[in-house]
Amino acid sequence: MSLLPLYDRSLLGRALAPAIECVAATGELTTFTFGDLERRSNRMAHALSARGMVAGDRLAFFLTNRVEIIDLWLACLKLGLIVVPVNVLYREREMTHIVADAEPVAVVTTAAQQGDLPAGIVSWSLESLVADAALRSELRPEVRCAADTPAALVYTSGTTGASKGAVLTHGNFAANALVLTSAWEFTSHDRYLAVLPLFHVHGLGNGLHVWLLSGCHMRLTERFDHAQAAEWFETYQPTVFFGVPTMFVRLLEVTGARAAAIGARARLFVSGSAPLPASVLESFRSQYGHVILERYGMTETLMNVSNPYYGERRAGTIGLPLPLTAVRVVNDAGEDVPAGTSGELWVRGPNVCRGYWRRAEATAAAFHDGWFRTGDIGVRAADGYITLEGRRSDLIISGGFNIYPREIEELLTEWPGVQEAAVVGVPDAVRGEVPVAYVVCTADVDLEGLTSHMRTQLASFKVPRAFVPVHALPRTALGKVQRHLLPPWTTS
Repeated sequence: MSLLPLYDRSLLGRALAPAIECVAATGELTTFTFGDLERRSNRMAHALSARGMVAGDRLAFFLTNRVEIIDLWLACLKLGLIVVPVNVLYREREMTHIVADAEPVAVVTTAAQQGDLPAGIVSWSLESLVADAALRSELRPEVRCAADTPAALVYTSGTTGASKGAVLTHGNFAANALVLTSAWEFTSHDRYLAVLPLFHVHGLGNGLHVWLLSGCHMRLTERFDHAQAAEWFETYQPTVFFGVPTMFVRLLEVTGARAAAIGARARLFVSGSAPLPASVLESFRSQYGHVILERYGMTETLMNVSNPYYGERRAGTIGLPLPLTAVRVVNDAGEDVPAGTSGELWVRGPNVCRGYWRRAEATAAAFHDGWFRTGDIGVRAADGYITLEGRRSDLIISGGFNIYPREIEELLTEWPGVQEAAVVGVPDAVRGEVPVAYVVCTADVDLEGLTSHMRTQLASFKVPRAFVPVHALPRTALGKVQRHLLPPWTTS
């Protein structure tokens, strides 16, 4: 099926219901009903058609969160176009690569941002496109799409090498929306505070879709602002919040009765896109009265695994496979490993992308007998809960022993004064590699005491050779640590 029949439960079935309020930089709120969104996106679709766009064409957007992204998304789906969301933090090198690879007809951005685009890229100002759309018909265009019709090319974060465009279909987004709306019990009575960027699948594939499918109310902010977050929670009173670990760390700055009151009005806090330290989960439970639901997904697969809505949300784990998704933990030979044994996670289901745009070799390498090879290393407990241990590419091999950075990072963040940590392997003449820890500290930290503590908790080969204090860890827009951008360190 295409996505529109699912959306129509809200766009047509709840046409008069309040759908969204958008927060401007000035704090001003603009509100729309689901019927407003139907009419706006129809007009936008006709404006795009008038500019010569036809089914199968790509259209990129380079925009911070705003209602016009929703107009563009719906319009493109109604025309059979393929959306190419572009991270607003990207600069010339990344932008040039994506545009050359996806070959969009144009990049839609604001007039103020057009100067940020590399020379030679065709761009349409959002303002002129919106003005054009205002003059067009409100009737929905008649273009039919199927489950296997591509809906978006979403480019991987490119933390290692050039990013690739994952081809996500109507069916991928539909399956993901149906599963999450059911698994996390979304209804039209929910209030969703949306702070995640809509150029990323966390905000676009999860947040936007459970909102449209459930018909709940959404407040859309341009970005997460920790200085205003508590006020947003108090004035909007959301029942649901999706965030990344760094957001939950900042929310821990809200304490006492204020945090407890925010928690009392909410029913669900979800964390993803990067590992959530167990210490943050426990602190949040203490302050807000909620156990954060941690889940696991990828650009290429949308959501795969989730801690349960009902039942134990186990600290440090990503939970159990979601309905419709199968997960294996395999060794280098592609054989299933016993519970308690580390291996690569392979997934299969209607949520998995068709492959990489114009990358036949990369697509072939990513799939094996219908299973998508995630590149993530994890271990499954006897009762099925899965714990991530890191990326295969992050694996440190020291003297023949495998070291998974997350185990060390979790232990480091339990030490007083250590807010965040990233462990990487550095070359060593004797052992091949040794682990080095980069730490963000909130106070003076006794590094000698920390080293002694680590030696009592870990095998000797896992203890970091050095601790490097840094002001912040380099991250992607969704909080994933970019280890290759950490300052170099060499053994003495």
